[in-house]
Amino acid sequence: MPPTIRKLTGRIGALVAGVDLAAPADPPTITALRHALDEHKAIVFDDVNLDNAGQERVAGWFGDLTTAHPNVPAADGTTNVLAVDSETSKANEWHTDVTFVLNPPQLTTLRSIVTTPYGGETLVANAATAYRDLPGPLRALADSLRVVHTNQYDYARPAAATPERQEYDRVFVSTPYETEHPLVRVHPLTGERGLFIGGFAKRIAGLSHSDSADLLRIFQSYVTRPENILRWTWGPGQLLIFDNRITQHYGVDNYDDHPRRLNRVTVAGDVPVGVDGRRSEQLVGDASHYSKVLEVAA
Repeated sequence: MPPTIRKLTGRIGALVAGVDLAAPADPPTITALRHALDEHKAIVFDDVNLDNAGQERVAGWFGDLTTAHPNVPAADGTTNVLAVDSETSKANEWHTDVTFVLNPPQLTTLRSIVTTPYGGETLVANAATAYRDLPGPLRALADSLRVVHTNQYDYARPAAATPERQEYDRVFVSTPYETEHPLVRVHPLTGERGLFIGGFAKRIAGLSHSDSADLLRIFQSYVTRPENILRWTWGPGQLLIFDNRITQHYGVDNYDDHPRRLNRVTVAGDVPVGVDGRRSEQLVGDASHYSKVLEVAA
């Protein structure tokens, strides 16, 4: 039987049932899940029974895996698993994963390991509906712009940040990366246009810092409109997959000092292409050790 897909909001997110993630995948199931991602941008599975190897295997249904991160070591002696752990980092900023490299991951999988008694939600925003919401003149402007993304940014940690978080920040920026991407990315499977910005977007090419900041703030405000957002509350044994090419996400730091951990595995992606057909360009750094380039969308 094909998977059961139930929408979670009008614009983004669906709950998937009827798929045994512990079983070998068959091509019709993988195709159905890819179509669900294309349509809903984020899909969620309840009551999954996966370990790290199982999560890697499920992520591998969609393509070759990246390593855990260009700079941050993998978790638990793995190669592909990154621990999203409240002890070392809290990603309470809107972002798309690893956009400072030439070919950011095409999709991200997050699996709940330690959940909180309250709070700790993951927000996922639809960057395609955000683009469609833009007034015509802003849409035309966005189509023409390029943006430099970097991992070199000010974390603005509080003075009381723990040594573990300070060390994580140091490692995160230890090798610098910069890439120039189109502000509007054309999705290679659906042809949809989405705003490709987020927390790693440093400046708009050819503009001053102040003009860049003002324009990025305006475009970002469309991405994070409430109607574009799935707010997922974590429980034990859940898996969230989202299309990293056309979404942003945010881990909400609203759970006090309770421990929280998700394990992340990402799938190698293609080089972004803008409305004009121009591809992204790496400016600083070489992340070939992190991810191979997906040459043909699958």
